[in-house]
Amino acid sequence: MTTLFRGGLVFDGKGRILEGHGVLIDGDRIVKIASHGEFAGFEGDQVDTSGGTLMPGLTDCHVHFCMPGTSDPKSTMDKMSDGDITMMAFKHSQWTLRGGVTSVRDCGGKDYLEFAVRDAIKRGDCEGPTMHASGKMICMTGGHGNRLGRIADGCDDVIKGVREQIHAGCDMVKIMATGGIMTPGVNPEDAHYSPEEMRAGVQEARRFHKRTASHAQGQDGILNAVRAGIHSIEHGIFMNETCVDEMLKDGVYLVPTISALKNILTNKGNGVPDYVVEKTERVAVHHVKSFKDFYAAGGKIAMGTDAGTPYNLHGQNAEELKFMVDYGMSPVDALVCGTFNGADLMGVEDQGYIGEGARADLLVVNGNPVDDITMASSKDNHRAVYKNGIVFG
Repeated sequence: MTTLFRGGLVFDGKGRILEGHGVLIDGDRIVKIASHGEFAGFEGDQVDTSGGTLMPGLTDCHVHFCMPGTSDPKSTMDKMSDGDITMMAFKHSQWTLRGGVTSVRDCGGKDYLEFAVRDAIKRGDCEGPTMHASGKMICMTGGHGNRLGRIADGCDDVIKGVREQIHAGCDMVKIMATGGIMTPGVNPEDAHYSPEEMRAGVQEARRFHKRTASHAQGQDGILNAVRAGIHSIEHGIFMNETCVDEMLKDGVYLVPTISALKNILTNKGNGVPDYVVEKTERVAVHHVKSFKDFYAAGGKIAMGTDAGTPYNLHGQNAEELKFMVDYGMSPVDALVCGTFNGADLMGVEDQGYIGEGARADLLVVNGNPVDDITMASSKDNHRAVYKNGIVFG
């Protein structure tokens, strides 16, 4: 079935705003973009976008569907059965899609429960965002993520841990290069895996054609991950000039997850564990500087939220766009980070942009988000979300 979107603006995902153009979809694909005059006499289904903008659906490159976004997510999960967590993860996927996000990377779940959600979406049994999942995070003994991840020590064990994720059916592999905020007793600045361990894990994933992501906050761990051949650095809180230079040289993406720290600081009196608040307050200023430095240097950035961490709610993902703008990014660049760049990082060539042959994953918003980012970042300004050409809210 064909549907024509016309009347308003078109943001193509790659930085261009088109006026006076319509977009025709047929089933789950975009088949034509042309001036309104070329669609004269069209009598099929139409969506009037007047006063608004048609844009690609958003991509969130860092979510955790098995995490509930409560003040202390791990404590909440400990009280839930595997079945309850799976159903919660499905609910989170629905909320995320309704929030304008049509693709996600799940960067660490629980015992592969999130794979059931991914697979149901892929089969068409239920609607949800395109989902790439890492399975269990690879982490060292006592390291960040050890309460949920696959603990591995030494090059051979790291390789085995990566192979286990691939055998389980992961789409990508996530390796924890440093300490982090949400694990008690670890320092975000500390490098956890050695350069040799990082290289062993990343190269094993690449050998089996899997993309890689690394939780990396301290500069030594960031460099270990980049030099190992990582595809993306998650958070990147303590990047220095060497980190920036080497990431630019190798084309490594930064997924900044500004939402994670901002939501903790906003809700620090609402049950968030003291150790989490203390570390967040200590590192926040460094996070802002690293983001600004990397952006100013022309680094590749993809939107990611870390949804599922304290008060970082699934379905509110689009707010990350405004946070990036608040930190100095232009609205048009934030939109590219949230659309084309995210799909590029995921390695999905037919998503994240509006062009002939692209998947009809679309978001209709009020106004012009290039002029006012809140048109895209606030759900109140979303008119409709389309996944594979089907309206979902």
